[in-house]
Amino acid sequence: MKVQFTVNGQAASVDVPSNTLLVQAIREHLNLTGTHVGCDTAQCGACTVHVNGRAIKSCNTLAVMHDGANITTIEGMAAADGTMHPMQDAFRQCHGLQCGFCTPGMVMSAVDICRNHPDAGEAEIRELLEGNLCRCTGYQNIVKAVVQGKAAMAAGS
Repeated sequence: MKVQFTVNGQAASVDVPSNTLLVQAIREHLNLTGTHVGCDTAQCGACTVHVNGRAIKSCNTLAVMHDGANITTIEGMAAADGTMHPMQDAFRQCHGLQCGFCTPGMVMSAVDICRNHPDAGEAEIRELLEGNLCRCTGYQNIVKAVVQGKAAMAAGS
């Protein structure tokens, strides 16, 4: 099946079998490998992308379901000149990553949290991040990064 998206601001078209997962279309057909596959069961959040402005786990949804959608992957978060998105920069500054495997999904989820829960405090951020697993950090610096990134996003940096 031919599926057309706008991915990171660029028109994209893929020919895929009807059972192709969105994460497979992104990674294997569009070669955007920043979106990771961690569990294949939507438990870990490593595959999180934004579809039409909303964070979803791309490992449990079919590509054909998103024909015509506007998709943003971690590769599309930085500005055209390479300047990191404020949330990416907050993760860097706050050491919100160790091995980095979960980081793309964490950043995508964190941006979604900040857009949809602008008044969330640390406790609520922890709850909202429950669908994203990190095996390395213990979440302290991740939550710190989300708080800092949220402030930077609100300030328009």
